[in-house]
Amino acid sequence: MEEKIGIEEEKKQTMPRLGEPAPAFEAVTTQGVIRLEDFKGSWLILFSHPADFTPVCTTEFMGFAEIHGELQKRGVELLGLSIDSVYSHIAWMRNIEEKMGVKIPFPVIADLNKEVANLYGMVMPGESKTETSRCVFVMDPEGILRAMIYYPLTTGRNMQEILRLIDALQTTDKHQVATPANWKPGEPVIVPPPNTQEMAEQRLKEGYECTDWYLCRKNL
Repeated sequence: MEEKIGIEEEKKQTMPRLGEPAPAFEAVTTQGVIRLEDFKGSWLILFSHPADFTPVCTTEFMGFAEIHGELQKRGVELLGLSIDSVYSHIAWMRNIEEKMGVKIPFPVIADLNKEVANLYGMVMPGESKTETSRCVFVMDPEGILRAMIYYPLTTGRNMQEILRLIDALQTTDKHQVATPANWKPGEPVIVPPPNTQEMAEQRLKEGYECTDWYLCRKNL
């Protein structure tokens, strides 16, 4: 019977796609009812954690609180989620402030019925049927899903990588460029590759730092 329930639960889940509108939702949070459309006009990071009052999640919440100010400088809002109750969320956040001296400034969705979790494919039955995985979804000001990262239950996220990802996405939008592996703000970016033979020949004469016609960098 439990196996049948698990299969049905898995069927209910959808998987959002990059470059498409993020699934709309309305949910109860630690800061009142919130709708996805409330964030229209700003970037949004929606992230899930497995459960309140757990050790890895506690370190992550302190990490997200630490970069919250940096995210806001970049015009990015932060929204957490797990399938715990709003009362559990409130008690846990009060505990983090009391025991660790860290105040959690962002809202956290109480997703007891898994509605949002299923919309975003946050439950991985192979790991756990009762907890959400460590997922990160980045939405742009138009509500388009721009990035997704999934981590296993045992691995805490790297907050600096999340900041780097935001910087890369915003740089791409502003300058119409791409960013290479391990890129950080201030480093050269990649010029979009030419798509005709004539443009490929011209590219090498345009003053970029080129390894070859398809891989050219420039400073912003």
